[in-house]
Amino acid sequence: PLLVLLFSFSFYRKHILLRRFAQMDLLSHINMNVGFSRQIFKAVLIVMASVFIIVGLTQPGWNPKPKSIERKGRDLLVLLDVSQSMLAEDLKPNRLERAKLDITELIDHLSNDRIGIIAFAGNSVVKCPLTHDYGFAKMALNEISTISVSRGGTLIGDAIRRAVDEVFDNEDKDFKDIILITDGEDHESLPINAAQAAAKKGIRLFVIGVGDETEGTRIPIVQEDGSKTFLKYEGKEVWSKLNAEALKDIALATPGGKYLGVKTGSYDLLEVYRRLIEAGGKRDLEATTIMEYEEKFQIFLGLALTLLLIEVMISERKKVL
Repeated sequence: PLLVLLFSFSFYRKHILLRRFAQMDLLSHINMNVGFSRQIFKAVLIVMASVFIIVGLTQPGWNPKPKSIERKGRDLLVLLDVSQSMLAEDLKPNRLERAKLDITELIDHLSNDRIGIIAFAGNSVVKCPLTHDYGFAKMALNEISTISVSRGGTLIGDAIRRAVDEVFDNEDKDFKDIILITDGEDHESLPINAAQAAAKKGIRLFVIGVGDETEGTRIPIVQEDGSKTFLKYEGKEVWSKLNAEALKDIALATPGGKYLGVKTGSYDLLEVYRRLIEAGGKRDLEATTIMEYEEKFQIFLGLALTLLLIEVMISERKKVL
């Protein structure tokens, strides 16, 4: 419609300008070799070609045939520590943001696996239940910050228990994994007991420990005016240190579980998934039947090209003897 309006305005504008140039009876002699009907015909060809191009872009097809697709996948739940200590900058830009970037990359490469996300600190919140909707999972992940939970501190055991009791189903004891990303600080939440309970339900724990293990790192706090200070407790700066030994015990409490001490180095969460999680096999999911069509967009693009070639070959001027 926009193209039709454009041509209509163009012809109208041309008519007005010619009326200003000369009287109608004189124009018939001046413009005797210009074919107005040819101009309209060329415009119609361009409009029709545009219509065929648009139809071709919609990927038209016919002769539908049913096709059955079998799907295999695992249930993967990410437990992400969002306590204040995850703001430490011994990983760039900080522990939390680095973890979010790696989780996003992992989601981008998933296929058929269900993904879920729990944010935890002093309490835990299911930010994304197990889903195949990877776009929603990334949106939920993007919104996670240290204020995603209502209470400070770190209770790893409570987060694992919430994952086992509220997120995973009891239909299958296999093909369920938890990726726990944390610096390992815990306030007596009995995480090993929680991991052992998860193991009884066939859930494996892959624990990724982030942060400096020796000296620790201060926790930056950005003020409203943009200035940066460091977190203090009873007048002294808090230094956050990776508790690697505790995290190893949590991972080993589940058969097949692994601990990966990232510390302050780089790590590839996608490679961890491929090497340790995906290699564990996938369960058969429900088969899906889709209708497959024979795509015929070539016909419409061919018609459009033919009309454009004809339009180029037609001259606006009449042959005058």
